[in-house]
This record gives sequence, structure tokens and C-alpha cells, in this order.
Amino acid sequence: MKKNGKMILALGVAVVLVAVIIAVILQTSGGKLDVVADASILSFQKVLEAAGNLVSEDQVNAGWSLEAPDGSVRFIWSSNFSQSPLYDIMVEFAADPFVSAGLDTTRLPENHYSLTDKLMVGTKLGNDAPGSTGERTPLAALQQIVMKYRSLIGYHTAMDHFNVNLGDGNMFEWAKDMGTNTVSKENQDKDIVFVLNPEPLIDAGVDPENVQGWVYTTVSVDIDGKPTDVYKFLKPFNLQ
Repeated sequence: MKKNGKMILALGVAVVLVAVIIAVILQTSGGKLDVVADASILSFQKVLEAAGNLVSEDQVNAGWSLEAPDGSVRFIWSSNFSQSPLYDIMVEFAADPFVSAGLDTTRLPENHYSLTDKLMVGTKLGNDAPGSTGERTPLAALQQIVMKYRSLIGYHTAMDHFNVNLGDGNMFEWAKDMGTNTVSKENQDKDIVFVLNPEPLIDAGVDPENVQGWVYTTVSVDIDGKPTDVYKFLKPFNLQ
């Protein structure tokens, strides 16, 4: 009986300790336990620092842009959804490689916006403006997206990347650690990756094997909880 009493007491103490630990974690993480969300913001901050002048304010889209080192593509994210004219998160990329590979821009679906010499894919998230006390920085703008639209932020295990889902299979990815792939323990040579769904482009006439500057390959993604290989157009860059 005494042994049972001691066991119950020990179990009760353990439960209390776990509750205290969880409470501390929740308090330090802003009231939520979300490793992916928190780590994605911290790693994005390091990417912004490494990118330097490749990051700039985008007044047209009421936010910020991170341009690829070769200038052919950029990730744009809004800091004020009430002022962004088209999308709040998007990738803008040069059309010429796809036109040269057979693209007929008139056959693209509505979510592929065609400019004079560029194409754009993205998602409109809402129409709300940032709080009056909110910071106007690239990191604060992404943090707003993570906090309000958490379901759009993912983790790509094989690449050890975080990503933001732009809709219709398009993404922008960044490394969790720009030095080392913490999953494979190998050198991380893909600090940022622009990811396009090839299907709408192929349906509009593109020969995927002949798109210069983009890698057409399979990528492992989770579909209904199962790893599945799907084709993507990838454009990776090392910032360091």
C-alpha cells in the first residue's frame, strides 16, 4: 500500500514537472509550441543577412523582395495585404526561358500573371493592414505571414528546408542551416530554392527538358502522409 502511495506521489510530481516545463516553453514561444514556425523565422533572418543587397523594398507590391543572385527570379512578400495589388506572396520570374521552350502565355491559367517579360505566380492572403505599432522590416513581414497563415509554412525534410506555399504547387524554400544539411549531415549548397509547378507551363506548350536555367526533376513531397515523387522546376542558389 505504501509502495503504491509512493508511486502515485512520484507520478503526480512528474506530471507537475512536465506541466511546468511545457508552461515555460509556451511562455517563451509566445503562447504556442510550434518548432517549425519559430525556427523558420530564425533561419529566414539568417538568409536575409546573407542575401544583403539582394533584399529590397518593393513599393509596387507593398512589401519586400529577395532577388536571386543572377537576377532572373525573385520572391516577393507583402507587409500590407490591403495595398498589395495582385498577390501577397509570390514568385516573379523571367519569361524568356519558358517562351524559348515553347510557352504560349495566352494558354496560361488565371493564377499565372503575365507581364511584358516576366511571369508571376502567387496567392492573395487577405486585405488586412499591419498594426500601427508593427515594424516595417522584411523579417517582420514574413513573421506576420507565419503567424496569420501558419498552414502555408512547411518543412522539406530531404532538403532540410523551410518553405512558404504559394499555391498550386509553387513554393519558395530556404535552408534551415546554410552551413550544413542537418538531416544528411552534408554541406548545404542550396540556401534558397525557387520551386515551380511544371504542369500549367507544360500544358501551355513548354518542353520541360529545354528550359534554360531551371532544373526539371522529381522532388519528394508528402501527399496524404506518404512520401511521393513529383516533378518540379527548381532554381537553387547558394548565398554564401
